[in-house]
Amino acid sequence: MTNLSVNINKVATLRNSRGENMPDVVRFAIECEKLGVNGITVHPRPDERHIRRSDVIQLRPAVKTEFNIEGYPSAEFIKLVLTVKPEQVTLVPDAPDALTSSAGWDVGANMEMLTETVEKFRDAGIRTSIFVDPDPEAIKLAAKTGADRVELYTKPYADAYASDREAAVAPFVEASRAAHGCGLGVNAGHDLSLANLAFFHERVPYLNEVSIGHALISDALYLGLPATIAAYRECLRPAAPAE
Repeated sequence: MTNLSVNINKVATLRNSRGENMPDVVRFAIECEKLGVNGITVHPRPDERHIRRSDVIQLRPAVKTEFNIEGYPSAEFIKLVLTVKPEQVTLVPDAPDALTSSAGWDVGANMEMLTETVEKFRDAGIRTSIFVDPDPEAIKLAAKTGADRVELYTKPYADAYASDREAAVAPFVEASRAAHGCGLGVNAGHDLSLANLAFFHERVPYLNEVSIGHALISDALYLGLPATIAAYRECLRPAAPAE
């Protein structure tokens, strides 16, 4: 079964709007784990507009599944990750003022920096994933950095799903096969939702993990957290064997 990691940034955004500790991001992460998720994802940004560095420190002993920290590999970010030692770090190319992730790495242009960063995390025993577009050439270069996985940027799939889902998913099928052929694990994330996740999971082979935040937290406002997590997990169940 493909793992479900819940990105809890939006919970921190809600908390920060009042300047108090409600909702409590640590409690929310624990509740998600109790409901069967396989991991917790956070993306601490330099301005701390949602997840704060102090949250990352507090979450480390609380998270019992897989802790995944996303971010741009600045010196401050690298120091935080090496201090916390999550199970996984996902390197994203976001500028400090980016609202959200909008593209994968230009791996070739950043090869030296990415390779040096991956080596630091590998030496610390941390699995590293590189955020990429569904481009087999970028994926081949990502493998050369020494990374363990890639995370496929899925907004193009989500945007095109309603008009032609087969065409929308095709590049991701090819990308996942390319990653597997290079010895890389495959993660995916960005704008995956209850509307499009099951089809993506059905079509894309070798999918280790999906990271979902905005849609899942939004659905929980309507459906409640237990029903929402159950629905997302259902989207990721293996297909039943043919009779």
